Amino acid sequence: MIAAAVAAARAVLALVLLAVFYALVALLVLLWLAFLVLGIWSAGVPESTAPPTSVIVACAAFAPIVAGMVWAVVRTARPAAPPEDTVWVSRRRAPALWTAVEELAAGVGTAPPDAIRLTTEVNASVTEDAAFLGLMSGRRTLYLGLPLVVGLPPAELRAVLAHELGHFSRRHSRFGALAHRGTVGLAAAREAINSAAAANNLVRTYAGGPLLLLRGYTLLFRWLTRPVRRRQEIEADREAARVAGARTVADALRSAAALEVAWLEFVGGFLTPVRRAEGRVPDDPFRVFAHMVEAPELREPLAALRARATERPADRDDPHPDLATRLSRLARLPDQPPPAGADRFAEPLHVPSGYAVALGRTLHPGGRTAASVPWREWLGLLAEHRATRLLRPLAEAVRTVEEAAGRPEDVPGSLPGRPAGDVPGALLGKPLGEPPGEMSVQRVLRLLDSGRRMPLARALGSRVPPAEGAAPGERDPLGLLAEALYVLIGAHLVARGSAHWTMHWTGPGTLVPPEGIAPETIRDWADTAVRLPGQTQRLGLHLAALGLDERAPLPGFAGAAGAGARERARERAPERGEQTGAWPSQPQIRITPGVDGPARRRISGIQVLALTVLLGLTIVTWLLWANREERPYPGTGWQRVNPTSTYDPAGGTSAGLSGGGLSDGSVSGGGLSGGVSPWPDPIPSYRLPTAPDWTPGPSLGPSFHIRSLVPRPTP
Repeated sequence: MIAAAVAAARAVLALVLLAVFYALVALLVLLWLAFLVLGIWSAGVPESTAPPTSVIVACAAFAPIVAGMVWAVVRTARPAAPPEDTVWVSRRRAPALWTAVEELAAGVGTAPPDAIRLTTEVNASVTEDAAFLGLMSGRRTLYLGLPLVVGLPPAELRAVLAHELGHFSRRHSRFGALAHRGTVGLAAAREAINSAAAANNLVRTYAGGPLLLLRGYTLLFRWLTRPVRRRQEIEADREAARVAGARTVADALRSAAALEVAWLEFVGGFLTPVRRAEGRVPDDPFRVFAHMVEAPELREPLAALRARATERPADRDDPHPDLATRLSRLARLPDQPPPAGADRFAEPLHVPSGYAVALGRTLHPGGRTAASVPWREWLGLLAEHRATRLLRPLAEAVRTVEEAAGRPEDVPGSLPGRPAGDVPGALLGKPLGEPPGEMSVQRVLRLLDSGRRMPLARALGSRVPPAEGAAPGERDPLGLLAEALYVLIGAHLVARGSAHWTMHWTGPGTLVPPEGIAPETIRDWADTAVRLPGQTQRLGLHLAALGLDERAPLPGFAGAAGAGARERARERAPERGEQTGAWPSQPQIRITPGVDGPARRRISGIQVLALTVLLGLTIVTWLLWANREERPYPGTGWQRVNPTSTYDPAGGTSAGLSGGGLSDGSVSGGGLSGGVSPWPDPIPSYRLPTAPDWTPGPSLGPSFHIRSLVPRPTP
C-alpha cells in the first residue's frame, strides 16, 4: 500500500509538471492569436494612418515558433512509436532470452514485458505506453542493447535485466513515462525554435524570449524530477540485488561502463574507418565486437576501464546517479543467499544471428551503399587495413626524397664512385614528381643504398602522427622506417598468397609469414637493412628465396584498389570537404556545413510558413486599411452644398449655401452675403468644443443707423 501511494504521488507530480508545460504552450498560442487579432483590428479603425507593419512582422516571425511548440506538445501527448533502429524479438525465435526474462520478472514480483526490442546502444531500459497521460497501465516494452548481450557474462546480463524489471515491480514506469514525455517535449520545443531561428533571420530576431522561457522551465522540470528518478534507480538496484546478488549487480554496473567506452571506440576507430576507406561493412558487427572484447590484448585495458568507471561523475541531465554512489549503496546491502536455480544464471543467452544482421544495418545510416561481407572476412580486411596504413605515407616519403635527389647537384650517380644504377627517381623508370602509385621494395632499397636513410626516415615521420601519449622526440625515426619496410614486404607476400594478416586490437595487424619462417624474422630483416649500411643486398636475397621480386610493384596499390579508393574518396568529398584528386596539394575548406534531406525540408517548411503568414497578413490588413471609414473633422460636421447651386464668376452663387445661407449684407451662419466663399465648399467650422454658442441679443445692438453717418455726395 505504501509503495502504491508513493508511486501515485510521483505520477501526480509528473502529471502536474507536464500539464504546466502544456499550459505554457497554450498561453503562448493565445498571445500569438491576440496579437494577430489586434493587428487585423487596428488596420480597419478610422484613425489608422498606415497598416500595422510591426504587428504583421511580429506575427509572421512568431508563427514558426508557435507551430514548433504545438508540434512538440502533439509529439509528447501521444505514446511514442518504437524507434526505427530497433528490432522486435519474438518468443519463437529467441526462447532462451524470453525464458530468462520471464523468470527474472517472477523473481522481482512483476509481470513480464509485452515486447522485447534489441538496440545498438550499450544500455537497457523499460517503457510503458500508459493511457490517459500515465494514469492507466499500458503496453510494457523492454529495450536491450545487443552490445550488452554479446559483451557481458551471463550472470551480469541477468543482473541488468533484473534491474530493468525492478522498475516495473516498483511501478516506476508511470512517473518515468510522464517525466520522459516532459523532457522530450521541452527538448523538441527548443529544437524546433532553434531550427526556425537558424533557417530564418526574421524568426531569429524574436526567438530569444521563447527560448529563455523554455530554458527556465526546463531547469525547473529537471530540478524537480531528477531526485525522484535517481531514487528510482537506487530502488531498482535493490530489486536486482535481491534476485541476482549485490556483488553481481555491482560487477554488471562496472562492466557496462567499460563496454560503453569500448563500443564507442569500436564504432569510431574500427567500423567507420574501414567503411569509408574500403566501402565494406561486416554482416554481423556485434560478433566482431564480441571478438574484440574477448581478445587477450584487451584484458588489461578493459580491467583498467572497469576500475576507473567510478571516477566519472554523473551528468546533470542523466537520471542515473553516479556509479560511485550506486556501488556504495549496493555495498551496504547484506549478502543474500543464492536463490533457487541460481546455477542457471551461468547459461548464456543466445540471440539468433538474424537479429544482429538486421540491427547491424542501422549502424550505417549514411553508408547504406557499402557492401556487406561475412564478419570473418571483414575481420581480415580490418587487419590488413590497420597493418598497411604506413604504405601511403611511405610512398609519399619516397616520392619526396626522389624529387629532392633529382636535382643535378644532388644526383648520386653524378658523384665519383657512385654507380649509375643507384640514381633514384628518374633511373627507376618513373618520371620525377609522379604520384606514389606503383610501390616496390626496390625503390626503398635504392634510397637506402644512396645514403638517404635519414631524409627518408624524417620524411616518413613527418607524415605519421605520433602514438597517443608519446612525445614527439621519443620516436625512433629509423625504427618507424623499418616498420614501414616490413609492412611493404608483408603486403607483397599477402598479395602473392603466401602470408596473411591477423588482427591485433591494440596495434597494427600481425603478419603470419610463410611456413618455416618465424613471425619476427621478416621484421628483423627489415630492421637490419635500414640501420646497417650494405645490408640491402642480403635482404634482397632473402626475399628472392621467398619467391618475391623486389622490382615488382605492389599489386592493387595503384591499380583497381587504388582507383576504387579514389572513387570512394570522390563520393565522400562533398560531405567531408576534401578535394577529389588523387594527390591534392591543398585541401578545400567548407565553411557551410552539409544539410541533409530532412533538415532541408524542415528549413523550407519554416520559410514557407513565415512567408505565408507575412503575405497573408499584409494583404488582409492593407485591404482593411484601404476600405476603412474616415471620420469628419471635429466641430459642427460637414457643410453640405445645395446640389442646385451654380457658380457665377461675376455674382457668386446663384442659390447660396444650404444650412447657413446668405442674407442682405450680413454675416450669418458662416456664409458671406452676396459674394463667393474664399474656401472650397463645404467650409468646416473650427470652434472650441467647450465654448458655448453665443449670439448677440437685440439689447446689445447699436441704437442708431450707420448709414446716416456716411457723407452723401453733392448733387
